[in-house]
Amino acid sequence: MYRDLRKLYYGLSSLIALLGIGTSGYMLLEKYTFLEALFMTVISVSTVGFEEVHPLSNYGMIFTIFLIFISFGIFAYVITSLTQFLLDGEFQNYLKNRKVNQKIQKLNNHTIICGFGRNGKQAAIELISHDETVLIIEKSQETFDNSALEHLIVHPLFTYIIGDATHDEILEKAKIFDANALITTLPDDANNLFVVLTARVMNPKLTIVARASDDHSDIKLKRAGADNVIMPDKVGGSRMAKLVVEPDLIEFIENLMVRSTGSNVNLIEIDCKELKACFINKSIRELHVRSRSGANLLGIKREDNTYDLNPAPDTVLNSNYKVFALGTPEQIVKLKQIFIENNSDNKFKAN
Repeated sequence: MYRDLRKLYYGLSSLIALLGIGTSGYMLLEKYTFLEALFMTVISVSTVGFEEVHPLSNYGMIFTIFLIFISFGIFAYVITSLTQFLLDGEFQNYLKNRKVNQKIQKLNNHTIICGFGRNGKQAAIELISHDETVLIIEKSQETFDNSALEHLIVHPLFTYIIGDATHDEILEKAKIFDANALITTLPDDANNLFVVLTARVMNPKLTIVARASDDHSDIKLKRAGADNVIMPDKVGGSRMAKLVVEPDLIEFIENLMVRSTGSNVNLIEIDCKELKACFINKSIRELHVRSRSGANLLGIKREDNTYDLNPAPDTVLNSNYKVFALGTPEQIVKLKQIFIENNSDNKFKAN
């Protein structure tokens, strides 16, 4: 697209330059005024057939012949470039990309997904279902030309960039400095490692999740800066085995983790920093979560990244903790209204 746009730009620039040369030539050779020289240049270049402003000298006639011959080539180039730009859909693509770029400039606290294969697509669908803004970086435009993806591509929370995620300028274009998280699902572990290294340097506060295929890559990716490493083959194989050994347990857990329309239960994560000040440094017993909202606190993640499942009632909540609560949608709404500061901002995460 940009190549065709450059061709059109070069053609129009050449045409303007020709008008400048013609105007200057007539003013110099025939002593025309600027307006007379410009008029003579236009009628000569366009070959409309009007008479000259004043009779031309021999030098003026030779110069006019030169202008006419040169203008044929430039006009043909401009018309061809303009036709190609308009009829091949390049103009529509230009407007579309300009609109996308304007949308990207407004992004903040979004999630960047590198690669739009099976894993990247599923991650995007899941994030959008949780009202998270998603920006995809994918090398192939053909991936997005599939009509089956139209419902996702036109979603207001979905944006994509065509480019190589291993290049710094592409990550900068994706506004990595303002992003909240990055998921890299590229098929090659080496490329994922490079993306993780680059992203961690560019945004140290970024939450990074990486895909790995090789058994030894997960350690390298975590050393490079990934917060979590997922191995789809291992996870898929383990899940299939669990469905044979403990099928009801796996379905129960998935029912908790996957939020869908009409779901009668939600498992949510609450950052204690978002609790109202009066509930900080209070014990679970003092909060009366169950009696007030009907929801249950299932666990706590401490500041040292350790987990306390089914915490004791005397456990005191620290502002650096995260708590996990389970309840129906109505119970979760009530929990939010009672305990979370600025609850209208919807700052908690639900699964």
